[in-house]
Amino acid sequence: MATVVKYITILILAALTLVSCSDGKSLQRYYVDKQDDDRFLKVDLAASLLKSENQVLTDEQQEIMNTIEKVNVVAYPNKGENVADYDSEKAIVKEIIGQEKYKTLMKMGSNKSGASLKYLGEEDAIDEIVIFASDDERGFALFRITGDKMEPAKMMRLMNSVESGDLDISQFNGIGEIFQSM
Repeated sequence: MATVVKYITILILAALTLVSCSDGKSLQRYYVDKQDDDRFLKVDLAASLLKSENQVLTDEQQEIMNTIEKVNVVAYPNKGENVADYDSEKAIVKEIIGQEKYKTLMKMGSNKSGASLKYLGEEDAIDEIVIFASDDERGFALFRITGDKMEPAKMMRLMNSVESGDLDISQFNGIGEIFQSM
């Protein structure tokens, strides 16, 4: 009798394990799968690289930067000969970020180009920000910013500091050059 209970318990645990393991696609899995794919451009930045000793940050900017843990970027340049692959990869990304768990902060663009800004977590404590930008002539880029309790309003102020020139991002010029080849 004890062995029957033991086998039933093992079967139940195995079934629960199989059910809990989702076949669903995730952004993390997508990034991992593309690491060795030469069709993609990839950049991974640790939070320490986002902070420069030469950079003078306000207390608020420093506080915001401290909430960022990592930035991952994967881009797929559309070189003309790979239109079917491009469309397929773009559809996969849209399916992943279209999942209910990703909440939309902003969306803009047209059918041929555009961008969306989504997040995971609570509105006042975001754990992950996802930016998907695409242009059917140049390609697409997927940015994933992970952190701890990032606040949207503060992140927007940080972006405004970058746009107004108050925050020096010259150390990131190399990243921009990668996307110019798209």
